[in-house]
Amino acid sequence: MANQSTETNQPSNMQTYGVPLYAVDWIPEVAVRSKIIMDPENSEENDVDESESSSSSSSRSCIVLSGGGGEGRSGIPNVILICRVDLDTNSLSEQPLGKLVLGTDLPYRMTVHPREGGLICSSPDSCRLFGWDNIMSPREDYQAGEEPEEVIKELKDVGQQLALAFNPEGSVLAAGAEDGTLRVFEWPSMKSLINESQAHSSVKSLTFSENGKFLVSLGGPLCRVWEVNASTAVASLSKEKDEILASCRFSVDSAGNEILYVAANTERGVSIITWDTKSWKRKESKPIKKNTMSAFNVSPDGKLLAIGTLEGDVLILDSTRKQTNQIVKKAHLGLVTALTFSPDSRCLVSVSFDSRARLTVINKQGEKPGTRWWILAILFVFLYVVAYYFLKAKGIIP
Repeated sequence: MANQSTETNQPSNMQTYGVPLYAVDWIPEVAVRSKIIMDPENSEENDVDESESSSSSSSRSCIVLSGGGGEGRSGIPNVILICRVDLDTNSLSEQPLGKLVLGTDLPYRMTVHPREGGLICSSPDSCRLFGWDNIMSPREDYQAGEEPEEVIKELKDVGQQLALAFNPEGSVLAAGAEDGTLRVFEWPSMKSLINESQAHSSVKSLTFSENGKFLVSLGGPLCRVWEVNASTAVASLSKEKDEILASCRFSVDSAGNEILYVAANTERGVSIITWDTKSWKRKESKPIKKNTMSAFNVSPDGKLLAIGTLEGDVLILDSTRKQTNQIVKKAHLGLVTALTFSPDSRCLVSVSFDSRARLTVINKQGEKPGTRWWILAILFVFLYVVAYYFLKAKGIIP
């Protein structure tokens, strides 16, 4: 059982941060070490020597969350939060390590640069770049009429961006808009690579291939495959029957081949569709559950899929057989808005409108909770019986 939070009387792997949460991601380890944990004013490890800090780095990481109340007068702020994750204690920090209040701009979607480049958040009209040190030590509010330096000029006054993504190297940025426009830039030069105003009716999801050659954009009834360097669409992947395509993710299978996953909602529930990335033909369509999916992701090692539902459940599946490995019923009080695996695929963090973030440690494949204890108990009984008969045969016991 997870440790209990003394202040909130809830499991320490679940924390409430006071605002509806829309996005979550893991902060790259290099940024954590250089900008966050080792910050002299904010570090909880000031008194820990370097060797001890290094030995614990694999289990102590940080996540970034964004959310808030939007432009209304609800009194709920719009914020970006940095929180600690400790796998040794299966816990999230009760208080954020860093907090940046954004005024009336709701950070609805975000993407984290894979190295030290900070993160980009989309607000209703523009996109802004935030450095980790800026979130850890925020400046005072801007004066009236002053232009925030974080606003990205090429993504200013372009409407709401529903999807943002960096390629694995962090050298290309893609932004998909509510009005269906797809924009792709070199980063950080912002040289335009793709600017397609009618890519979709509305762009819902973006994903880069592992080698960065392809970008898949999803919206409406189809996915479009773009060859980034050629700045052109090379394939269209259409829905079938009652499928409503909702999310897309590239990954690598056990043989090292790239594979594209598309998660769809149907009348029968969630369906996971896999596509061959050479022929761009469907390989499989696997129904999963009757509930409606609201969030989807793939683990960095490619072995697991995660689904968040409108009902607040979290499902973790084997990516090969599409069999459920783990279910967290009512992980949240409402729909799951986003979820993300840790870089080592050991755990998953999910967030929701209920203002909660939840850490779920991944069970080993094929291992149910308590299985290890049953195995140990059976082994103990077996050894006891063997020892008894051995001692009896030797005449040590009557």
